[in-house]
Amino acid sequence: MDQAYLFNTGKDYKSYNYLGSRPYSHPDGDKGYLFRVWAPNAKAVSVVGDFNDWNPEAYYMYKIGDSGIWEAYISGAKQWDRYKYHVYGADGSEVNKVDPYARHCETRPADASILYDPNDYEWHDEAFTSKRVHACAPRPISIYEVHLGSWKRHEDGNFMNYREIAKDLAKYCKKMGYTHVELMPILEHPLDDSWGYQVICYYAVTSRFGTPADFKYFVDHLHKNGISIILDWVPAHFPKNSEGLVHFDGSACYEYKDPRIGEHKEWGTFVFDYSKAEVQSFLISNAVFWIEEFHLDGIRMDAVSSMLYRDYGRTEYIPNIYGGTDNLEAIDFIRNLNSIMSENYPYVMMIAEESTA
Repeated sequence: MDQAYLFNTGKDYKSYNYLGSRPYSHPDGDKGYLFRVWAPNAKAVSVVGDFNDWNPEAYYMYKIGDSGIWEAYISGAKQWDRYKYHVYGADGSEVNKVDPYARHCETRPADASILYDPNDYEWHDEAFTSKRVHACAPRPISIYEVHLGSWKRHEDGNFMNYREIAKDLAKYCKKMGYTHVELMPILEHPLDDSWGYQVICYYAVTSRFGTPADFKYFVDHLHKNGISIILDWVPAHFPKNSEGLVHFDGSACYEYKDPRIGEHKEWGTFVFDYSKAEVQSFLISNAVFWIEEFHLDGIRMDAVSSMLYRDYGRTEYIPNIYGGTDNLEAIDFIRNLNSIMSENYPYVMMIAEESTA
C-alpha cells in the first residue's frame, strides 16, 4: 500500500522510513540524499543547506499528489551536511524549518538539521534483547531516573559523551542494584533549562552528548550490563520556537488551530492536534522509532493529564462533542499507541505520568 496514503490515514507506524532525509543512490549511479516533508498548506518548499550555500531558490521540492508531502532529490548532498526546509507558508511567511524527521541536529544555540545515515552501528545486545519478557511479567524492578546533563560532567563543566556516561552509569546502577534507567528527555531540545521537556526534533537524540551512534553504544553497553532503558517521552506539547513544528506550513499544521485547546500558556507551548491522522502517524511512529532503532525497553509518557483533559491548566476551553472536558482524540491516540505497542512490542513497559488520578 502507498506509504503516503498510510501516513495521511494515521496508519503509518514507521513513517520515519518514508519522511525526512536519507541517502539515495540514483539508478544512473549518482549519489545524494532524498528529502520528504509534510507541509500540506505550504505554497512551496525548497531545501537549503551546505550543499547549495543556503540558497532557497536552488532546490525546490515537488508536491506528491494531494498527500501534502513534498519531495526532492539532491545530488552530491552528503553525510554531515547541514540543512533546513525553506517553507513558503500559507500565511505569506518564509521560514527556514528544521526537519521534523531529522536523525541528527546541530548543538544549541545552532539549530540546523544534519544529514545522517542511520545505518551507522553494529549492535551487540542480542543476549539481552532475546531474553526480554512481557512488560507485565512479575519480577523485581528498581528504576533510576537520570538527567544526563547534570548527572556527571567533565571537570571543566563540559558535557560528557554518551559513551563515557555509559561506562560510569552502568557501574553505578549495578552497584546500587538498579534494574532500569529512566532517561529524562534526550530528544533534541534548544534550552538546557527545560531538562529536555521542550522538544524541537523528535527523531534526533540530543547532540549535546554525541551522535546517534554514540547513543546506540550507550544503550548497547547498559544492555550488556543487564540494565533496561526507559525513555521519558513528550507527546503532549512542543515549544513555540519558530524553526520547529509551530505553524510549520504557515498554518496550524501539527497543533490545534484554536488556542483555547491548542496552547498551554503557562508552559509556553503548543498542543499536538491528535484529531489529525498525520499527527497520529508522526507520534506513533516516533514511539516505534525509539524502540526499533535504539532498542529501548520502555516509554514514560510525560504530562498525560494535559492530554486527557481539555480544561487542563485553562480558564477558557472548548468542550468535546458531548459537552465534557475529556479530550476524546487524545484518548484515542493513547489507546491506539498502547494497542500497537502491546501487539508488536509486548516487552516494552508503557508508563504514564498522570497527576490527576
